[in-house]
Amino acid sequence: MGVAVSSWGLAKTVAKLGQLGVVSGTALDLVLARRLQFGDPDGDIRRAVSHFPDQALADRIMSRFFVEGGKSADQAFVSVPMYTADPKRRSNELAVLAGYVEVFLAKEGHDGPIGINFLEKIQLPTPATLYGALLAGVDYVLVGAGIPRAIPGLLDKLSAHEAVELSLHVAGVEAGESYRLRFDPREVLSELPPPLPRPTFLAIIASHTLAISLTRHTEGVNGFVIEGPTAGGHNAPPRGQLVLEGGEPVYGPRDEVDLEKIRAVGLPFWLAGGQATPERLQEALREGAAGIQVGTAFAFCEESGMSRAIRERVIEHTRNGGVSVFTDPLASPTGFPFKVVQLEETLAEDTVYEGRERRCDAGYLRELYKKDDGSLGYRCPAEPVEDFLKKGGELEETKGRKCVCNGLLSTVDIGQMRGGEVEPAIVTAGDDVKDLARFLPNGTDSYTAADVIAYLLGTSVG
Repeated sequence: MGVAVSSWGLAKTVAKLGQLGVVSGTALDLVLARRLQFGDPDGDIRRAVSHFPDQALADRIMSRFFVEGGKSADQAFVSVPMYTADPKRRSNELAVLAGYVEVFLAKEGHDGPIGINFLEKIQLPTPATLYGALLAGVDYVLVGAGIPRAIPGLLDKLSAHEAVELSLHVAGVEAGESYRLRFDPREVLSELPPPLPRPTFLAIIASHTLAISLTRHTEGVNGFVIEGPTAGGHNAPPRGQLVLEGGEPVYGPRDEVDLEKIRAVGLPFWLAGGQATPERLQEALREGAAGIQVGTAFAFCEESGMSRAIRERVIEHTRNGGVSVFTDPLASPTGFPFKVVQLEETLAEDTVYEGRERRCDAGYLRELYKKDDGSLGYRCPAEPVEDFLKKGGELEETKGRKCVCNGLLSTVDIGQMRGGEVEPAIVTAGDDVKDLARFLPNGTDSYTAADVIAYLLGTSVG
């Protein structure tokens, strides 16, 4: 669900309707900092912050970022230093508070389950953000876009307020070498609360082979979300040699998940990617699934964190000739295929992309690499080309790359202001975005989360 598209308001609504509501854990530190600079007009963030167990930490964050009445529309956001493998305390404090606030608000006022979703590709802020979510009582943790072997161990230790180390993905390391990120709750909170409940962990995967491997070699995996290539956001690359058709990756029989082997693992699983119909839900249940994961349908509902203007334009397109989604093999700096909705004013258009000055100042998708002196460096193929080449990158890697970080922030109306203009958005959605009109009540041009759930369950709203 991108950055803050599945925000606390949407997750809360879904949970109150009897389903699992999931907030996005991506870039929550930056999201919180920018929301505070908007002045928190409804007071929701300040209410959540008032419950945080370390008020001195909370005061430090508020003094850095909160703007009474909100910043002016033409004023740039105060920058947030990019995370490093040896983060400053203030970076960890912001990430912990951000994870706490998002989950606290999602859980407030009801007893429905709330989860938080992370990308395994984004490692550096994860331990701190995850710890904040645990402090707020998150019920589920979901991780995809990689092989999340380390997450169950992090959950075990962080629930007990123990220090953790996360082995980092670093380009250029030799056999036997490793670089680790350390996070210690004792270095963040002035006083530790009692041990926390350990949430359920679900790995988001695209193959039965990975499900079998995780259950055999990783303790603490509680279930799986089986995500197909029609899902929005990052997709797993096709297995075998990459073949493009019309510029998009071609998926074949090797990419199909053997559900019989998934069932044999013995853990609950959910199906994701093109599942948002009553028929697909019933079929998933017959196949032994515990249910389905739905993203795109909720991304464009009224409670979504996505820009209202973007939501309305996409829905309008679906009602008047359709909207297309391109599985871009190059857009994301991660190297994973990335689903991009084709809208003229966004980074989907080459003219918009080519007109944007390259920069990297959010840095969540940067690659870590080993320098000649053994220290760690940070690079992104979407940053200025000359900078990337100086860091040992190859020119070919820069072609077609887009600044997904800044683009997704603009999608939820917290994009940075540059020279009087806001960064162009990049919108991601699954292939079934073309069918959004099915959720619209008669005579309306928008729909709610309740409309989606009622459609899937075959019930009436209210």
